Amino acid sequence: MFGCYAVYVGPKIMLILRQRSTHRSANGVWIATGREHHARLKILFPSMRSIGVLGKGETNWQMIPEGASDFEESVVHLCDLITRGDPCVGKIPASRRRRRKARSKSSQDMYRPDSGRI
Repeated sequence: MFGCYAVYVGPKIMLILRQRSTHRSANGVWIATGREHHARLKILFPSMRSIGVLGKGETNWQMIPEGASDFEESVVHLCDLITRGDPCVGKIPASRRRRRKARSKSSQDMYRPDSGRI
């Protein structure tokens, strides 16, 4: 995913692991969450912050920067939350089908087995 690794539990995306040479300030562990959970997560993870490359201001996705002094401890604690099924972490991504552009009728017919076309 975008040159990163996504971590899923069932249908939910939980984390993205990022370590790239571009936009180094975005390297670390990205947390799939929502704004309604930020206050609680900020208490648990003081180094957590929004991801600058995703937009200005507060973003739904949050991150623990790889350079944070509490990085390893925070990531282990985050994994504990995930294994306990904490509702603050994880989102079910929007269906890919809804994002795709509809094919034209002629191209749909071309691939439909009962259309008689090949």
